[in-house]
Amino acid sequence: MKLDCVMAGALYLSLVLFWAAQTLLAASFKALQCERPVHTEESSCPMEDDLTDPREAGFQIKGYTFSEPFHLIVSYDWLILQGPAKPVFEGDPLVLRCQAWQDWPLTQVTFYRDGSALGPPGPNREFSIAVVQEADSGHYHCSGIFQSPGPGSPETASAVAVTVQELFPAPVLRAVPSAEPQAGGSVTLSCQTKLPLQRSSARLLFSFYKDGRTVRSRGPSSEFQIPAASEDHSGSYWCEATTEDNQVWKQSPQLEIRVQGPLASAAPPTSNPAPQKSAAPGAAPVEPPGPLPPPPTPSSEDPGFSSPLGMPDPHLYHQMGLLLKYMQDVRVLLGHLVVELRELSGHKKPGTTKATAE
Repeated sequence: MKLDCVMAGALYLSLVLFWAAQTLLAASFKALQCERPVHTEESSCPMEDDLTDPREAGFQIKGYTFSEPFHLIVSYDWLILQGPAKPVFEGDPLVLRCQAWQDWPLTQVTFYRDGSALGPPGPNREFSIAVVQEADSGHYHCSGIFQSPGPGSPETASAVAVTVQELFPAPVLRAVPSAEPQAGGSVTLSCQTKLPLQRSSARLLFSFYKDGRTVRSRGPSSEFQIPAASEDHSGSYWCEATTEDNQVWKQSPQLEIRVQGPLASAAPPTSNPAPQKSAAPGAAPVEPPGPLPPPPTPSSEDPGFSSPLGMPDPHLYHQMGLLLKYMQDVRVLLGHLVVELRELSGHKKPGTTKATAE
């Protein structure tokens, strides 16, 4: 009889536990909330086919997207530091609370980051940063003294790690089709960056600059187009991406744009004469269309020698100078020859007289 009662009790307990497990499982699925309205007839969660980021796959089960999970930590201690349950990004506010057991009163509350006090002790149990940056990451903890009915001694909470994530990387400016376009062609400058999945709904504004001046003020478009590039568009460009509240802004590295001019065609040969020189200061003016009088030549024997068009020719002057030098050399040689001939004639005259007398 007792054995039958034990078996019946065990069976009843098993049925109760099975029913409780089903109830908890159903309640867990009902607690899941979707991020967007209903899009399918079979479920209250939309299907997302374009999720490719590995971090996004954790929130997708059989084509359904669920809300982002968070971690819940229950501590049993006199003093704990309560931090944010969700990821913290650049530009977010950060609030830390030094929580006492059963909310007992505290005095001399001090907050620390990486072991360094963030301020003097005081009654405030909260520490806040209006706009966090990546440099605010670290291990935070707090300490305080319990008042009645607490232990009345200083207590220190365990450290909590706070990681401030980058909201978006510094943008990169790219030129399409090229950073060295031909004159007259179009160029599109694209300011490229990306928001994380958790903040994909955030909105960024973009502005463009050239050589220290604004070429396009802030706007939602991440592209700036130059319809017809010219040499005036050459210069150093960069862009800036910022949040709508202007709490986070980042600049891109500079990009050099060099617009190439049209290819120069070979010029046909010209028959222009050599460059003209001004006439001598003392020369009398000549009525047009006659040529101006040439400057004096190096030789006084041919003062009016000029090019066929009546204009002085420097190359011709040089050739004429060489010719004059050769003529002077020939003149010297002729002089020596005349002297030698005279000497020879003087030696032959006595012999010639003597022969005539005989």
